[in-house]
Amino acid sequence: MKSLVKFTLLAAVLAVGSFAARAASDSQKKPATTAADYPLTTCVVSGDKLDGDMGAPFDYVYKQDGKPDRLVRFCCKNCLQDFQKDPAKYLKMIDDAAAAKAKAAPAGKKS
Repeated sequence: MKSLVKFTLLAAVLAVGSFAARAASDSQKKPATTAADYPLTTCVVSGDKLDGDMGAPFDYVYKQDGKPDRLVRFCCKNCLQDFQKDPAKYLKMIDDAAAAKAKAAPAGKKS
C-alpha cells in the first residue's frame, strides 16, 4: 500500500513538472502580445528607434485566420502601409529577433 501511495505521489510530481516545463516552453513560442514582450527597440519597417523622434510608437495588432494575433510596433502610423505590402517579411524579422533574444537570455530566466 505504501508503495502505491509513493508511486501515485511520484506520478503527480512528474505530471506537474512536465506541465510546468511545457507551459514555459510554449510561452517562448508565442508571439509578443504586449509592448513589454516585444523583441525589437526599432521599427520593423524603417529601422528608426521606437519612442524616438516620431513620438510614441504606433502599435498594430496583425490578425490572420487560424493564427494568434500579433503585435507589431512601428515608429509611426505611416509604416503600416509598407508592412501591409509584405507582412510575412516583417513578421519573420520580429520572430528572428525574438529567437535571438530568447537564446541570449540566461537559462531558466524569461526576458
